[in-house]
Amino acid sequence: MASIGFEEKLWQAADKLRGSMDASEYKSVVLGLIFLKYVSDSFEEKHAELVQDEYSDEEDKDEYMAENIFWVPKEARWSYINNNSKKPEIGQIIDKAMIAIEAENDSLKGVLPKDFSRPGLDKSKLGGIIDIFTFKVGDKESQRQDVLGRVYEYFIAKFASAEGKNAGEFYTASSIVKLLVEMIEPYQGRVYDPCCGSGGMFVQSERFVENHQGQLGDIAIYGQEYNLTTWKLAKMNLAIRGIDNNLGKTHADTFHNDQHKGLKADFILANPPFNADEWGQERVLDDYRWKYGIPPKSNANYAWIQHMVSKLAPSGTAGFVLANGSMSTSTTAELEIRKNLIEEDLVECIVTLPGQLFYSTQIPVCLWFITKNKEKNGKNERKNEILFIDARNIGHMVTRTLKEFSDEDIKKVSNTFHAWRGTSDDKYEDVKGFCKVATLDEVREHEYVLTPGRYVELADMEEDDEPFEQKMERITSDLSEQFAKSKELEDKIRKSLEGLGYGV
Repeated sequence: MASIGFEEKLWQAADKLRGSMDASEYKSVVLGLIFLKYVSDSFEEKHAELVQDEYSDEEDKDEYMAENIFWVPKEARWSYINNNSKKPEIGQIIDKAMIAIEAENDSLKGVLPKDFSRPGLDKSKLGGIIDIFTFKVGDKESQRQDVLGRVYEYFIAKFASAEGKNAGEFYTASSIVKLLVEMIEPYQGRVYDPCCGSGGMFVQSERFVENHQGQLGDIAIYGQEYNLTTWKLAKMNLAIRGIDNNLGKTHADTFHNDQHKGLKADFILANPPFNADEWGQERVLDDYRWKYGIPPKSNANYAWIQHMVSKLAPSGTAGFVLANGSMSTSTTAELEIRKNLIEEDLVECIVTLPGQLFYSTQIPVCLWFITKNKEKNGKNERKNEILFIDARNIGHMVTRTLKEFSDEDIKKVSNTFHAWRGTSDDKYEDVKGFCKVATLDEVREHEYVLTPGRYVELADMEEDDEPFEQKMERITSDLSEQFAKSKELEDKIRKSLEGLGYGV
C-alpha cells in the first residue's frame, strides 16, 4: 500500500502541541482521540444513511449493532466533541464520551483512556489536537484504504522513537505482516501472537481469510502484550473491526506470566522486541520451554523462538521477524540452541529482507519459519532441507526513507515458498541470487549459520561482449577525464581564494 501522504504532516502538527508532555503520556491522548474519531465517523456515516430512509430510525441502536458499528451516544459523537473543543471543560467532555461509549459497547469496557480531564493536560492544546483531526478515518472509504491502520502505525512508530525505544516493539510494517500471512496461510485454526503490539498480525490474518472466501470466525485469535497502553490499543484495534479475541485478562510478560498456558496454536505470527536484554532469564532458568538450551541473559531472541516452538500444535507453523544477528550469532548458548533446532528439522525457511521497511528504525531483519512437522505442511518431501530466500533486492521506495513490498513482491516470495512446500501448482526451482534449497549437511558445513547469502549463489552477470583490453582502455580514459575535471575545478577554487586575499 502506498503512503497515504498525510501521516508526517499530521504527526508534525500533533507533536507541536505536545510541548513538555512525556511521549508515553501523549500517546494515549492522541491515539485515544483517533479511536474516538473512528467510531464516530463510522456511526455518523450510517446515521446519515438512516436519516434518508423513511422506514428506519436513525436513533435505533440495533440498526448499528447489526452491521458491527459501535453505538455512539449523542454526547460522544465527534461533531459534539469538535463543537466544544475550545471550552475549558473539554477534558471532562471527552472523558464522559469515553465512559458513555464503554457503557453502550461491552467489548470496549475497561479499554478506552479516560484521563483527559487531569490537571496536567493543557486543555487548549487538547482542543488544538481535536481540530487537527478533520479528515475521515472510520467511513467505508477510509476503512477500505485502512487510513486508521496507517495513522496508528505511523504514530505508534513515532511514539516509540520519541520514547527512546525500538519501534519494532510496538508495530510491524504492514507489508511485512502481509508477507508473513501470505506465506503461512492461516485459513482456519488458532492464531497466536505472544507479543501482539497493536494487533496488526491478527487484522491481516482476518483479511487473508476473508480474501480467500472464508468467514470472520474461521480463525480464533490468541495474543499477549506486556505494555498496558499497547494492550489497550490492540483491544481497540480488533474491536473496531469486529474481531473476537482473547488477549488475556490483562497486559502481562509472556516469559513470566503466560496468559495462554496449554495453548497449542496452528499458526504463530510475531515480531518480538529486537535483541531485548535483561528479560528476566534468572527467574526461569528451569523452564520447560528451554528444551533446546537456556537462552542467554543478554538477549531474548532465542527465548522467543523456544517459547513459540513450545506453543505450536503438532502440525503448526510459526512465522516471525527477528534481527539479522539471530541467523549467525556464535555465542555459545545461542549457537547451541540454533544447532539443536536445525538438527530437529524444525527450521523450514529463512528470508532476509531489505532495509528501510520500518518507519523509524533501520535495523536489518529477517523472517524465520518453523514447523513441527514438514510432512504435514506440504506435499513435497522436504525432510532435512531448509529453503533460503534472499529478498534484499526487492521492494520499492514510497518515500525518501520508507520502502514497501508491492503485491507482486509478496507473491514472488510467498509463491516460491508454496512451490517448495508443494502447496501450489508451481514447480520449485533454485534461482541464483534469490532462492536455494540447502540440505542439513550443507548447513552443517556452514557451522549452522542460517544467513541466506551463504547459500544463495550470486545471480549471473549480464552478458558482456566488450573485449577486456577495450574495456580497460575505456575505464582508464573515463578516470583520466574525471581527474582532469577535478584538477580544473581545484585550480579555479585556488584562484578565487587568492583573489579574496587567501594564500593557498
